[in-house]
Amino acid sequence: MTETTPYDADRARFTRQALARLVLCDHAVDVADGAAGLVATENDPDTGPGGRVSQAFQLIELAERALASAVIYERERGSSWAEIAQCLGISPAEAEDRFGANLDNWNTAFEVPYRLDDAGRKRIPQLPTAAYDPARACDQLDTWAGNRLILVNDKRPVSSGLVMAVPEKELPSVTP
Repeated sequence: MTETTPYDADRARFTRQALARLVLCDHAVDVADGAAGLVATENDPDTGPGGRVSQAFQLIELAERALASAVIYERERGSSWAEIAQCLGISPAEAEDRFGANLDNWNTAFEVPYRLDDAGRKRIPQLPTAAYDPARACDQLDTWAGNRLILVNDKRPVSSGLVMAVPEKELPSVTP
């Protein structure tokens, strides 16, 4: 059963590869912001015992999510399990075992865009937010990258490099 979403037309401008890249970008931002939170020392006295360990552990969890997103992106752009496994230092079968469910969930989300919450009343999108609403993700990620990546002079440092389903000249601007 396929249901429509409010962002279907907008999402159709993007290839699945571009959507996967946006999700990877979004997760990379979470990792970067999480790591940045460990840099400043001013608030150390305000954290309880183990507070910085907790932050570092959360960073590992965020990095694992980014890694899963990177695998999905690589599969969308045609990388084989063998190529991915080589980068991870494991066998292709181990790579597929480790990340196959993530890829299955990604694929299923395009066929069944929502699931009902536990009460059966609210529809919850199955695609990650950056893929569900890619125009907004482009705006946010372009702004984030423009503010933080010093050597990047592109006004759209994230969205300008995406593989789009519709040629760039036919797209309306995704940034204000």
